[in-house]
Amino acid sequence: MRKLLTISVLLLAGLGVFAQDKQREDAAAFARDIAQPGVQVFDVRTAAEFRTGYLPNALQADYTRKDEFLDRVKYLHKDQPVYIYCLSGGRSSAAAKWMRENGFTNVVELEGGINAWKQAGMTVSGAKGQQPQMGISTYLQEVQTKGWVLTDVGAAWCPPCKQMEPVLQALLRERKDVKLVKVDGGNDTEVMQSVNAAKLPTFIIYKDGEEQGRLTGVVSKEELNAMMK
Repeated sequence: MRKLLTISVLLLAGLGVFAQDKQREDAAAFARDIAQPGVQVFDVRTAAEFRTGYLPNALQADYTRKDEFLDRVKYLHKDQPVYIYCLSGGRSSAAAKWMRENGFTNVVELEGGINAWKQAGMTVSGAKGQQPQMGISTYLQEVQTKGWVLTDVGAAWCPPCKQMEPVLQALLRERKDVKLVKVDGGNDTEVMQSVNAAKLPTFIIYKDGEEQGRLTGVVSKEELNAMMK
């Protein structure tokens, strides 16, 4: 009986180590796995860190800003794999623990964070300086036109912005009279400040160059349409 108990304990310990190993991957395995379809890549660094470069197709939420993290993480799919990373692994480990405790079934951490990724000789996307900012004068020229204009202040790495993409596409298919102006929330900081867009996404509606109203967060096509009547 004692031998059976010992074997059982060792077996359970081995399974625990195996499960823990499956929750973390080195840079090579992480790079291989995030190239698969249906994978969500999640960067939990600050926005400033994110702008220095990020992994392909990454979504971002600052784990140290709890309101932002909780607002954005709810737009990830709990039943799809989440591959999570930060600078060196500390924040992503804490974020992954929270996610596993709150219904996410498959969360894999990048061992050593983006530092380990770079040390392995792998490149990052979107380093700051690659894309010039939209100027305020350019933005005003875009929105001060005849008819309806919808400004979308968002970013490809913002989970709620990602969820809004099919909504905007459906709206524009129906409303040929609406012009869409996109402001990059991770790059066009001067324009964001000038229009007072502090949250992503922010939607600003203009008619004949005059602001008619705005909405923030995930909204429906009907809500956007209601503001353009």
